[in-house]
Amino acid sequence: MQKRRLVTSALPYVNNIPHLGNLIQVLSADVFSRYCRQAGFETLYICGTDEYGTATETKALEEGITPKELCDRFYVIHRDIYHWFGIAFDKFGRTSDREQTEITQQMFLDLDAYGFILEQTIEQLYLPSKEMFLADRYVRGVCPACAYKEARGDQCENCGKLLEPTELLQPWTPLAPGEPLVIRPTKHLYIDLPKLKDKLEAWIAEASARGNWARNAVKMTEAWIRDGLKPRAITRDLKWGIPVPKTGWENKVFYVWFDAPIGYISMTAALRPNDWKSWWQNQENVELYQFIGKDNIPFHTVVFPSSLLGSGRPWTMLHTMSSSEYLNYESGKFSKSAGTGVFGNDVQTTGIAADIWRFYLFYNRPEKNDTLFAWKEFQERVNSDLIGNLANLVNRTLTFYTKNFGPHVLRPAEHTGLWKSARESEARIRAHLEKAELRDALKETLDLADLGNKLFQDSEPWKLVKSDPAAAQDLLANLVHLVRDLGLLIEPYLPTTGAKIRQFLTVASDRWDQLGQLTGGLVVAPIEILFKKLEDEEITKWQAQFAGSQKERKDALDTQAPETPAPKIPVPPAESFRQRIDLRVAKILEVRQHPAADKLYIELLETAPGVTSQIVSGLAPYYKPEELAGHHILLAANLKPAKLRGEMSNGMLLAASRLSPTGDKEIVEVIFADDIAVGTPLDLEGDAPRAVGSELKPQISIDTFFATPLRMEGGQLVTGEVALKAGGKGLKTSKVLNGEVG
Repeated sequence: MQKRRLVTSALPYVNNIPHLGNLIQVLSADVFSRYCRQAGFETLYICGTDEYGTATETKALEEGITPKELCDRFYVIHRDIYHWFGIAFDKFGRTSDREQTEITQQMFLDLDAYGFILEQTIEQLYLPSKEMFLADRYVRGVCPACAYKEARGDQCENCGKLLEPTELLQPWTPLAPGEPLVIRPTKHLYIDLPKLKDKLEAWIAEASARGNWARNAVKMTEAWIRDGLKPRAITRDLKWGIPVPKTGWENKVFYVWFDAPIGYISMTAALRPNDWKSWWQNQENVELYQFIGKDNIPFHTVVFPSSLLGSGRPWTMLHTMSSSEYLNYESGKFSKSAGTGVFGNDVQTTGIAADIWRFYLFYNRPEKNDTLFAWKEFQERVNSDLIGNLANLVNRTLTFYTKNFGPHVLRPAEHTGLWKSARESEARIRAHLEKAELRDALKETLDLADLGNKLFQDSEPWKLVKSDPAAAQDLLANLVHLVRDLGLLIEPYLPTTGAKIRQFLTVASDRWDQLGQLTGGLVVAPIEILFKKLEDEEITKWQAQFAGSQKERKDALDTQAPETPAPKIPVPPAESFRQRIDLRVAKILEVRQHPAADKLYIELLETAPGVTSQIVSGLAPYYKPEELAGHHILLAANLKPAKLRGEMSNGMLLAASRLSPTGDKEIVEVIFADDIAVGTPLDLEGDAPRAVGSELKPQISIDTFFATPLRMEGGQLVTGEVALKAGGKGLKTSKVLNGEVG
């Protein structure tokens, strides 16, 4: 019998807006739960806002509102951000809901009844002016372990050490900066972790091996055990929290790290009030997968499991722990408190689709080590791997198939080499996902798309369709089925994109039992471009826009005075080419005389494999039609279409020109590129070459085109001082070695 899968991600704290680093956890659990559903597992994905504790009370105090009002506001902010990212929770709840109070209090009563709760008097920092004991997060100071000056009273953000407020050196409180703090005795309740040590260690040894815990989860948990378990306080001197159901403790509430993980249970109970125990007290039939950041590991592998084990009830215990490392920002750490980085509400202002953000976050997921969000790499990965690879295969395959064979895709004879590799790749993708190795599974999926692109290119279907149409149709039908598989494989990561690919193929089901099956019966519907390329100007703008902290960005906008426009600085030719001009290799299929102009030809071009277009050129005085037909030429491919004497021209052919030695006539030479594949883009020497079929740059006017000088220098095509290459090869002439190009 196949076990059900219960998936959780660390509950986001509700007092601030999540940044991209925070989003890693909820997105990771989303991908895994989507995979589980597509693979046929009965699955629940549970998450929600963590609302109690000092941080919420402090933030509400700063804003002059109640903690409940603050939580109501931020719950909506979090919910809407996760909805925009396409996260498919089964339940997105709140720890302030009734079910949380009931289940947390019962958990405590169970632990108390079995003798796992201690009462201890401790010394705690006290603020005389407000006559209050200071809970941990009200306290700041110097970390005794690493000397970090802004350590919190519960944990140092710099080194990760868990602390008691009284351990801090030079302690102070944001509630009264500069006021000396005093130490006074107070009573708290503790969970007796040393008494639970034997049960806990036996469970960890079995569960970590069976569930393939992440390496950092194993190492950090082992360190906690090795350093010796100590009783852990589970109460705080606060008003905003779950009341302690014990006589004499009415003025205390539960510590947020005792009650927060119980939120996974209470939110399931809110979703399934009549059968939540079939998920949470059913270890034999349910596997629990948890996705967290490394700073939350001890609470999920030691504190929360100890509460479950000590309660005496048959709780569903952790099966697989996926604990990621840190995603850092290019200018430093992501930080909610400092407002540094790109936040969940920021991304919605960029106009970049949610699936593109999801793609890069998983491509760059900090799975086994810290990784860095960098704007330029974001652009490169999206343009090359997502657009130039995956989207390119989808577009070229479906476009070529329908253009030549119509929309109906019959069952092809199996391309043995393709499907042997594809099925092996799909098996590796499943294996990675079963271990929650999400980044590795994504990269394997991209490798599979690359395999399809290579087969397409090497098979040259634009030639095969002429010499052997049946073989071309069979090849393309195999590739269409591969596109279907890629759509299914990418859908957990990019749900909108995966669904679109299925729509392109009129595939209703997202189940993975279709993978590797040559079923036939696919019908190609009208398709659309999946993604827009990220341009240099946009990346530069966003890099500047999201520099510094959120507060600094807001202050800059608030104080910015109107300025006179800065004078335009001339753009170097090479940079102008990089930003604006898109030249591609095309093949002249046919040349005919323009019916209304003696000096003009109309040329039919193949601009990409299987794609044709028409241009008009003024070459009649210089070339006969047979001297042009069949040759590969350079095409200004992103010019706005124009009518020349009544005929549409979708671009411009490039030729070099110079005056004859006597100065009485013009010598014109078309720049041929017969040894370079159709569709190959031209790039500056030293730049990474773009793939055949990569998205065109935005359209430009003819004036914009001529504003970027192109010329032949020593028989080589250059702009400024930089040579142009196509597929790594230079572009040369033999007659016009030096001259202007247009």
